[in-house]
Amino acid sequence: MSVTVTGTVEHRELGPGTWALVTEQGETYELKDAPQQLCQPQQQVRVEGEVREDVMTFAMIGPVLEVKSFSIVNG
Repeated sequence: MSVTVTGTVEHRELGPGTWALVTEQGETYELKDAPQQLCQPQQQVRVEGEVREDVMTFAMIGPVLEVKSFSIVNG
């Protein structure tokens, strides 16, 4: 399922460590294949990607969002 999600990037120290996107509504997505430019804590971004229900992770913090593209949102 393709989605566009806006929120704040966070680094979570679960398992080997993972990057998450937390929306203003409080939903948390675990970022998959996130480029290095996206992985900046507290950065406000809009991410386009695919929710991957066929992927399991160590962190299990929320749906896995495979990143296709992103843009920085100016606050």
